[in-house]
Amino acid sequence: MEALKEPFSREISEIRLELREMHDDLKRFMERSNREHMESLLADFRKGFSEVLIRHVEEEAEEGLEENMVEGCDMRDACKTRFSGLLKESAALFRNVDSEVGEEKIEELRSRLKDLRSKAPYDRCERCFSETSKLQEKQIELLRSTRIYETKDEKMQESQDLPVEAVVREILEPLDSKQRLQILKSLAIETKSFSSLSGLTGLRGGNLLFHLEKLLRSGMILQRHERGDYMITEKGYRAFLGIAEIYAKLNLES
Repeated sequence: MEALKEPFSREISEIRLELREMHDDLKRFMERSNREHMESLLADFRKGFSEVLIRHVEEEAEEGLEENMVEGCDMRDACKTRFSGLLKESAALFRNVDSEVGEEKIEELRSRLKDLRSKAPYDRCERCFSETSKLQEKQIELLRSTRIYETKDEKMQESQDLPVEAVVREILEPLDSKQRLQILKSLAIETKSFSSLSGLTGLRGGNLLFHLEKLLRSGMILQRHERGDYMITEKGYRAFLGIAEIYAKLNLES
């Protein structure tokens, strides 16, 4: 009887192990899928928002030109087409919701309007160019208010307003070690247990706990429950993406 029980118990143990592995795989898949789903939703939202904004500014530009350009001018239609094209170019910049528009691009659009203005054949053209310039500047101001476009002076002012102590305390100190950055990088993909993080970092017991406590106190990660898995927070995820972006821009590897 005992001889029969042994292989049966072994089979049960193997089944339990397989089920546990399947559960872990499913959990990782769900976590990854949820993050990808959220990122997809945010991307769709940003895209939808930008398209609504573009339609609004394009319609406003068309109405402004139609109402305020000189009537009865033999060049009205040709000029309106050119002005509309230029304003549509600046309106299209609202699609850059995930990146910044450079100052060079803004100056290029302004310069092209000035160039057209210098070639205007009639004194009355000033009215049409003034209206177009007003609409263009309104679009640029809207780009600035949505933080898609910032001048160098504005960026410098932002950097001067940086709360140094808070940045060091909340971001730099929690991530000033290889092990903590390793932990954050791994948790950006999926949740991990204490033992998994131990295997990843090579740290044991109190040494690993020290680094986890640093990240927990800073709000970069959280623990689902006592003795539960660790997961990254929104703050931690954004901090990690910011570091990755800085690294890519500085091209430190080369």
